[in-house]
Amino acid sequence: MDISTKRWPLVSVVTVNYNQSEVTCAFLESFRHITYPYTEIFVVDNASPDDHPEIIKERYPEIHFFQTEKNLGFAGGNNAALPYCKGKYILFINNDTEVPPGFLEPLVEVLEKNPQVAMVSPKIHYFHTPGTFQFAGFTPIHPITIRNFAIGFGEKDHGQYDMTCETGSIFGAAMLVSMEAIKKVGMMTEVFFLYYEEHDWAEHFKKAGYKIYYQGKSLVLHKESIATVKDSPFQIFYLTRGRMLYARRNNRGFVKLLSMLYLNLVAVPKQIIRYLVQKRADLAKASFRAMWWHATHYKNIYGLPRLHKKTN
Repeated sequence: MDISTKRWPLVSVVTVNYNQSEVTCAFLESFRHITYPYTEIFVVDNASPDDHPEIIKERYPEIHFFQTEKNLGFAGGNNAALPYCKGKYILFINNDTEVPPGFLEPLVEVLEKNPQVAMVSPKIHYFHTPGTFQFAGFTPIHPITIRNFAIGFGEKDHGQYDMTCETGSIFGAAMLVSMEAIKKVGMMTEVFFLYYEEHDWAEHFKKAGYKIYYQGKSLVLHKESIATVKDSPFQIFYLTRGRMLYARRNNRGFVKLLSMLYLNLVAVPKQIIRYLVQKRADLAKASFRAMWWHATHYKNIYGLPRLHKKTN
């Protein structure tokens, strides 16, 4: 394969750091060894309170480094760099990942061959469990329950998901997105803060006529649960809140009514009861807080922010 800057378009790489400078440096070290020839890298430090993010720029002077004044969440952190990106495609990728050398070319090829595709994610393996899938595409999100499933989850990789195909949604840990599509549709909404924002974004792209793809010829390794503590009140609050917010933003009419009735009268109350039985009052309280947030927030929860380009 002739890998040259004439053949391959510029890819802008965006990753967000929050109290994980060493983890981010490990990601950047793996990225130094990729075979794709034409990238620019943006690292956004999301106002880390207990870290020394300056070491990232010191060790990797080739990157563009931003520090926000406050924690903007997943979407806000990524959006902070986006107006400065010059690439034809934007790779949004978690800082708690590492990448094999040839992972990027297959992703770019999907978007280059089909302008109708706005977003593509690679297959994701668990970093600490070699050869084990976290993601090989998503089933569609159910309009009532707002649930979907990661295809291949927990399976060993025997090449069974090495295909390239349309998928029900995107995986925010690693997603290559067309800049042209972003200009038309908008950036990720920041109202979620954490969880479900990439699914919401994918839904907006689909409603605009674009397709969402999975590329099984590309691989990313994910160190999940470094960024947030699993089954913490923080995580449960934003997961529950995000699920309900997705329903409010993406459903209409009778379907929206059914979904909100299900979430408010069945799904979340059942979740609260389960946590109380498990003697996890902290998680039950987090679930209730998520419901209360929706009962008290009606304004500024719709739409997508528009992209306004800037220069470095």
